[in-house]
Amino acid sequence: MESGIFLSDISQTPTLPLVVDLDGTLTPTDTLHESLIQMAKQSPLSLVRLPLALLNGIADFKEEIAAQVDIDPAQLPYRQNLLDYLRAEKALGRPIILATAAHASIAREVAEHLDLFDQVLATGAGKNLKGMAKLQSIRAEVGEKFAYAGDSTADLPIWKAASSAILVAVDASTAAAVKRGTPVEQEFPKERASLKVWLRALRVHQWLKNLLLFVPLMTAFSFQDAGKFTTMCIAFLAFSFAASGTYILNDLWDLDNDRQHPRKRNRPFASALLPIHHGLAMSASALGLAFILSAFVSPAFVLMLLLYVVLTTAYSWVLKTHMLIDVLMLSLLYTLRILAGAVAVAIPASSWLLAFSVFIFLSLALVKRCAEMVSLKEAGKAVAQGRDYRVSDLVVLWPMGVGAALSAVVVFGLFISAPETQARYASPQLLWLVAVGLIYWLGRLWVKTSRGEMDDDPVVYAIKDRGSRVTVIFMFAVMMIAHAVNWGSPT
Repeated sequence: MESGIFLSDISQTPTLPLVVDLDGTLTPTDTLHESLIQMAKQSPLSLVRLPLALLNGIADFKEEIAAQVDIDPAQLPYRQNLLDYLRAEKALGRPIILATAAHASIAREVAEHLDLFDQVLATGAGKNLKGMAKLQSIRAEVGEKFAYAGDSTADLPIWKAASSAILVAVDASTAAAVKRGTPVEQEFPKERASLKVWLRALRVHQWLKNLLLFVPLMTAFSFQDAGKFTTMCIAFLAFSFAASGTYILNDLWDLDNDRQHPRKRNRPFASALLPIHHGLAMSASALGLAFILSAFVSPAFVLMLLLYVVLTTAYSWVLKTHMLIDVLMLSLLYTLRILAGAVAVAIPASSWLLAFSVFIFLSLALVKRCAEMVSLKEAGKAVAQGRDYRVSDLVVLWPMGVGAALSAVVVFGLFISAPETQARYASPQLLWLVAVGLIYWLGRLWVKTSRGEMDDDPVVYAIKDRGSRVTVIFMFAVMMIAHAVNWGSPT
């Protein structure tokens, strides 16, 4: 974010109190939304009581939530440029007051953590400190002369009454309204959420994993069937939008853990570059579109998509915190994509394909977990945040992952000798070149993991990595040749 821009030469005395808002101003996130997520994680049944609390007013609603959860102020994202400005003003002897509609318990913890504020005004005792209510409290506790730092249209009455204004991430119309009546002391521009940011939040690059839906079409050599290919493209989009919807929910669910991760802390929601309520709306839209598209495929495919969403949600909310269960679930979710592709175009998935899929995706899931452990080891950490893994577990996970990779190669080798393979391929002996390619490709992934060069997701990494791409294209080409060209019987 850009540094603050000085807009007007206002002669301020160091004693003019500076009143600062919290949600959207000091922190780009909304602590009420963060509290609701924490409440859903810690005590889902408590959400049932919230509508009754809301009937008594927003202040009681916030009181009920605050009684159930405890927000860690150290994990909240803050606007560093604003903090630097406030600390500089504090050093000049200027009183700094935190005035927020957030509950008093949250405001006090933030104030204690930052060690910056001389006074805290917040929601409590049946009074929601927002808009005119906040202005009345400021006048009663601070006085008539003050500067105010805020971010939204709800702050307009306060800016109108203030001696000067500090604009933090406000839109153009709000900024114009403030400048018409109040001198602006400082402005901190809003960082726009570009299309690129939304694509990151939707994790469009992860759509590549849904190419697995095409595997049954490939193994049946039915790409020339235009109807099935079109159906598979619709199925691909349905799975991709569903995946994006669940990825957003997962990011919102995992805010605290992501903020403690060296890379994940920069994700759009963890960094509060995108607001939580926008994420919920986008997730609902993506999931809705996914099920609409799936209805054009078949009722059975709708059920497969529903199963995928349920299992993905269970993984994100519960199962990923359990050792080994998480990697088993990841391997099943990869395999489920292949099954869904088979259902979409009514092509039976062979037991060979399913056995191979389970082993190879178990290996890839363990690559993902080992890559995280290697990153933690390089960062000098011993335990994975939010997961039941330790860096010392690498001695077990590593051979387990390599063993799963080799098991997949063994299954593929047995598949080459199976009667159905001999009948379907013109030159099945050429498939041994694919087996060699698998050994090289899987070994390459594990070596890259040991070097700390592996991306969090090995499937995406394999598509981006040139060596992996060449190997996969080679294996695909050999399979096509083995199917179509008779090179004679093996000697």
